[in-house]
Amino acid sequence: MSTVVGPRRGKHRPPTASEILRDRARRATESMTTNLQGGSIRYRLFGTFFVVVLLLGVMLVRVAWLQTIGSSGYREASIAQRTRINVIDAERGAILDRNGFELAIPVPSKTVYADAEFVTDPVGAARALAVALGMTPEQEVELAANLQDKSKNYTVIARQATLELADTLMALGLDGVFVKSEASRELSSEYLRAVIGRTDPDLNGTAGLELQYNELLAGVDGKSIREVNSKGRSIANTDTNSIPAIAGSNLLTTLDRNIQFQVDGLLAQQIERLSALSGTAIVMDTASGDILALSTIRRNEDGTYSSDSGNFAAVEAYEPGSVAKVFSIAAALDQKSVEPTSVFKVAPTFTFNPESTKWRYTIKDAYPHGIEDMTVRKILVDSSNIGTVQVAQTMSPESVYNYLTGFGFGSSTGVGFPGEAKGLLTSYKKWRGSENYTVSYGYGFAATQMQLVAAVNAVANNGVYVTPRLVSGRVGPDGVQTNFDLGPTRPVLKSETSALMRSLMSDVVCFGTAKLAQVPGMTVAGKTGTAYRTQESGGYETVTGGREYRASFVGFLPAYEPRFTVLVSVEDPDPSSRDRFGGTAAAPVFANIAQALITEYDVRPAATDKGCPKERPAELGPGH
Repeated sequence: MSTVVGPRRGKHRPPTASEILRDRARRATESMTTNLQGGSIRYRLFGTFFVVVLLLGVMLVRVAWLQTIGSSGYREASIAQRTRINVIDAERGAILDRNGFELAIPVPSKTVYADAEFVTDPVGAARALAVALGMTPEQEVELAANLQDKSKNYTVIARQATLELADTLMALGLDGVFVKSEASRELSSEYLRAVIGRTDPDLNGTAGLELQYNELLAGVDGKSIREVNSKGRSIANTDTNSIPAIAGSNLLTTLDRNIQFQVDGLLAQQIERLSALSGTAIVMDTASGDILALSTIRRNEDGTYSSDSGNFAAVEAYEPGSVAKVFSIAAALDQKSVEPTSVFKVAPTFTFNPESTKWRYTIKDAYPHGIEDMTVRKILVDSSNIGTVQVAQTMSPESVYNYLTGFGFGSSTGVGFPGEAKGLLTSYKKWRGSENYTVSYGYGFAATQMQLVAAVNAVANNGVYVTPRLVSGRVGPDGVQTNFDLGPTRPVLKSETSALMRSLMSDVVCFGTAKLAQVPGMTVAGKTGTAYRTQESGGYETVTGGREYRASFVGFLPAYEPRFTVLVSVEDPDPSSRDRFGGTAAAPVFANIAQALITEYDVRPAATDKGCPKERPAELGPGH
């Protein structure tokens, strides 16, 4: 009997797919049950936990940083997206005269500008604005380029425009074009420009009192924060974080607007009549040193006259000429090395160091005369250079130098005006040859007009020097007035010397070189000066061989009880005219200014003062 056997699995038969799956399942079960390793899973769990904690810590630190230190940048970026911050300009303080009248005031104006982010049609907007403003094609192209640049959120279209022009531009209804209120600066008289100074378009002081007191006048700007829509228009009721601006203080000057106006007119009239290069006039209160008027006018290239050149009365120094004889003769009288009646034998010429080739120098008097006996009074009245040198020779050069420094030469006046010059006065130890005595009649040292009027004022003020002053106080935005102290004073001459000099200087006006400075019914005093102008070459001769002059007069009124000291200087009058001298170019302007002061301040002479005598005293001899 035969037997049938089924198929047998061979030794090398490959496993089927189901067998493979069952085998993988078996192995997986074994690894999770019989092959467990406890240490390995603990490390894995610890590693996972550490990574999770580290990530959470980083997230916590990041959140904390974003909410504290790093929040400001994101907050500012967020605010910038929906808000606009506008500066609220502080109103600049006014500059007032001594009576509270305006000299320089802020005037309302507006600035039209564009924010390119909100300009929808840059080319069209530029075209419309160019037509309204009369721009050139080049300006229109530049404006269009700026309006297309979305990074430019402040492009000025019209700066400090009139209210009418600003309204016209805004009436165009252009997207992204805005207007803000500003202030410009105006003077009550353009001749005030020299002393008041200037401001830039942002109303920051750049010259004069505007610069000197910029911080006081400027105030503190504020700001407004407003939310805007997609066209840059303000959203109503969102201006809740404004910081108001604090207005600047008003500046109280010592100037008298009425006197300043009259002085400007009188000076301008004279320098135009004489075709002069420039002119200066200063009025000073004798007792306080307050400057009531300060006028500096210079010819422009087009032949017109203005004060645009600045306050050269304080910033430019010149050789003073014969006005300086006041100081050398006052010094000799104060030292009692001479008396008013002391007599000197004065020759028409004088040669310094005749034996020396290097230091030899000859001078002559302004008028011809023979060898003449002159008293000190006559030397001053007739303005003798040689007589003044002889008076100075009664003192040591050191004494002359000490008196000149006492009168304020060689140092700033203390008025503090920007760019104020100290003048030039070298030490007597460096003087050589004629330099020891040329200073006695106004050559060899240089002084500003401010120094010169302050020095003569010391003679008028009983021998006491007072510091000139241009500003007397301020009025804060709260309306409270703060007065500034007067400047320091110092004695220069004895009171009796001052009295003698007032007498001698009144004779200069009554009988000497300054007769055109006389005021009817009142005695005034002063001294003329006619100095050569120094040329660029360092000498006094012009390129054509001629001379240019600076004609001055400094005086005070009334002569015996002075209230005001006045300087008038005319630079480079017509050299061919007889009006090129201090007595003819400057003295008449002094007389007119004196009349204005008498009227404005009701100045009355003493009961015994009847003005100049009609007869010249015999002591003075014949006049020249």
